[in-house]
Formats: sequence, C-alpha cells, structure tokens
Amino acid sequence: MSYAALKMIHVASVILSYLLFTLRGVWMMQDSSTLQRRWVKIVPHVIDTVLLTSAIALAMTIQQNPLNDAWLGAKVAGLLLYIGLGMVALKRGKTRKVKITAWVAAHAVFFYIVLVALTKDPTLL
Repeated sequence: MSYAALKMIHVASVILSYLLFTLRGVWMMQDSSTLQRRWVKIVPHVIDTVLLTSAIALAMTIQQNPLNDAWLGAKVAGLLLYIGLGMVALKRGKTRKVKITAWVAAHAVFFYIVLVALTKDPTLL
C-alpha cells in the first residue's frame, strides 16, 4: 500500500477515534444509557485497531522508530497517556469530577500528539 493511502487511512481513523471519544465523553457527562449500547462498546476498538495498524505501517514505511526518533517516541508516550486518561474518563473514574477532568486532560494530550505529528517536534510544551 502506498504511503499516501496509509496516511489517509491513519488520519481518517484519528479523526473518527477522536470524534467518537468526544461523543462518548458527552454521553458520560449526560449519564446517557447510550454508552451501554453494543456498537458503542465495539466500534471504538475497531477504529483504534485500524489506527494503530496504520501507525505501525507508516512508521515502517518511513523507516522510523519511536526509540530512535524523538518525535515518534513523544507520540507513542502521548498515546499511552491519552489511553490512560480515556480509561479514567469513560470507565475507571470514581467520581464525575474525576471523569470530566480526565476527559478534558485527554483532549489536551490529543492536541499535543497532533501538533507533534504535524511539526515533528516533541518540545512543544
């Protein structure tokens, strides 16, 4: 698969993943029963699998390694933090305040990851 096609798949899955995370956070704040629907529990995993697979394929295509390339390492570290905050926001947070705080923090981390991806500069903070 070409670099352009991989990048398009990656960017599209980033957008879908982020929009669905945002929507799920709104539903969490509304205490909506929609969060319990089967598709809401399955679709994010499918999208995130495509996202991760395309990310690995892109890294292999451009021959970059997160252990050697600081910008890619920062994206991976940011991704791990984003996942952790997302888990607290949507599942593990003990109180509504903790969940909302984690949700907002996850958004900040997401934007850091996107900025690093666009600039290839991990020192944006």
